[in-house]
Amino acid sequence: MPFGPIRLFCVPLRVMLKSVINEDNVKAVRKLLEESERIVITCHKSPDGDAIGSAFGLAHTLANIGKEAKVVTPDRPPRNLRFLPGVKEVVPYTMYPDFAHQLLQDADLVFCLDFNALYRVDRMRDELAASPAVKVMIDHHEDPEPFTQVTISHPEQSSTSVLVFRLLCRLELFDRIDRKAATCIYTGMMTDTGNFTYNSNDPDLYIIIAELLRKGINKDDLYKRVMNTRSTSTLKLHAYAIADRMQIFPELHTSLIVLTQEELKRYDYHPGDDEGLVNEPLGIENMVYSVYLREDKDQIKVSTRSVGNFRADLICNQYYNGGGHVNAAGGELKCSLDEAIEVFRSTFPDIEKYLHQ
Repeated sequence: MPFGPIRLFCVPLRVMLKSVINEDNVKAVRKLLEESERIVITCHKSPDGDAIGSAFGLAHTLANIGKEAKVVTPDRPPRNLRFLPGVKEVVPYTMYPDFAHQLLQDADLVFCLDFNALYRVDRMRDELAASPAVKVMIDHHEDPEPFTQVTISHPEQSSTSVLVFRLLCRLELFDRIDRKAATCIYTGMMTDTGNFTYNSNDPDLYIIIAELLRKGINKDDLYKRVMNTRSTSTLKLHAYAIADRMQIFPELHTSLIVLTQEELKRYDYHPGDDEGLVNEPLGIENMVYSVYLREDKDQIKVSTRSVGNFRADLICNQYYNGGGHVNAAGGELKCSLDEAIEVFRSTFPDIEKYLHQ
């Protein structure tokens, strides 16, 4: 007698994945969802793939249990993410401040995704702090601030999107994750690991990917659209940055890329156009640490990447008013670009130290 298709895993997914989220937090979120009628999901400014992916992965799944959630972001998502299901319905605070204000004031539950400090929502900070809603943090960065009633913080996890998936499974909502939600969650997982090239050695990641594939996502298409499709001006910006604006410090196995506002404008820069730029120098043989300084209107944006055990996060925390993960971290400086370069040079002793740890 022929057998039908055999499912490799015959136990519930929540049993297969190692337990990460505290049961008390799961119970608290379950109760809040049962009691809430007006839900808002928000994330950090300049939202990346993980911020947008986790937000809409959660929003789509909640919609499938009859809980409508509005996604309110501090500013617009980057162009390469606007094709994701639901993103056209986002409410950017910079574009619709009054509507965003009303949503936050009327909400009885706010999910704060992929950030753990109020300053990360920029101009929306006071609005979020003043919201009377119960707030739930879901995040994977170090040292969360105590501004939420429920804090799900796991820096050992590679992305907030993974945490959202884990939480949905613990809430017994795996079957309510549809293709749209799965597409968004996978995008967040993919972008926050550089297409699974760093911070991606957890075997659970690949169990989750398999399940998302069974939901119908097209991971090859997502990679092409999110990480491997660029406008002509974006490609020229990357080429210019590498050819003309990259400095190599061979003795420190370190690179630096610096771009001014004028240079960004020359290449018709839009937020997200420099995605992945900081990773490119790490393709150079023996390169360990990459730093990218971008001049914004009123600050210098700092992005760093590293390989191996080099502590990019500790340098960002000490020098750049930021933090992150061992191999992917960032921060901001309120100074001129020349002063930011001097800050970078002042990190040389620590770069030397971490190279030999």
